[in-house]
Amino acid sequence: MSTATVSGICPECETDLTVPPVVTGETFACPECMLTLRVEGVEAGQLQLSMVEVQLRDWGQ
Repeated sequence: MSTATVSGICPECETDLTVPPVVTGETFACPECMLTLRVEGVEAGQLQLSMVEVQLRDWGQ
């Protein structure tokens, strides 16, 4: 059974991240700062990550 993981660093809080294999375009939340991150690429087991801007819904209140 394989336990392969990939790693990267959160661009916001600089937390070291280790996650199961992911694909380009996949998103996940940083467990430390809860920022949504998008996988821009995976090269040699290292993630290239970018921050995803989350737009909050305006309920008109």
